[in-house]
Amino acid sequence: MVLGDMQVAVDLCPQIDTSSLPTERRTRHNLEVARALSAHNRMDDAMAKILEADSWAPEKVRNHYLAREFVLTWVRNQKGRPSRSLADLAKRLHVI
Repeated sequence: MVLGDMQVAVDLCPQIDTSSLPTERRTRHNLEVARALSAHNRMDDAMAKILEADSWAPEKVRNHYLAREFVLTWVRNQKGRPSRSLADLAKRLHVI
């Protein structure tokens, strides 16, 4: 991600086993995977990664700028009403 090669990140990051990492590291990893997926217009997969991280550490996700930025952008880019899961996540993150 840092080097800007989103395709490599999309291909490799989901395969990394983060189960032995501390919660904050796993959360950050999921947010980075969500960033790569979002850059490839895979919003459903990106949101699934954020929701997974939210299930481990809701306070970390709620206060992390990446999660808030993604969700706010997704809500703004929706044509019509956002999906129920997106709207619920946006409310939990206090972006709407």
